[in-house]
Amino acid sequence: MARVCEISGKRPRVGNKVSHANNKTKRRFYPNLQTKRFFIPEENKWVTLKVSAKVIKTINLKGVGAVIKDARQKGTLTANI
Repeated sequence: MARVCEISGKRPRVGNKVSHANNKTKRRFYPNLQTKRFFIPEENKWVTLKVSAKVIKTINLKGVGAVIKDARQKGTLTANI
């Protein structure tokens, strides 16, 4: 699963590149994905996830356990945790 956030499910979006002469050609907008290790204290283990920068900020705010629990409820969790 390339270029997909494992927690939020963010994917590349499609849009137009617009030149100065107003010519439009297709382009892709990629999410800001980072590979990061997180320690899950409830399960006492480390996991490596490919997540967006927005999800990293949310994990810092709420905690990794709460974010993974919410992702499971929403059905967006694609990692095997």
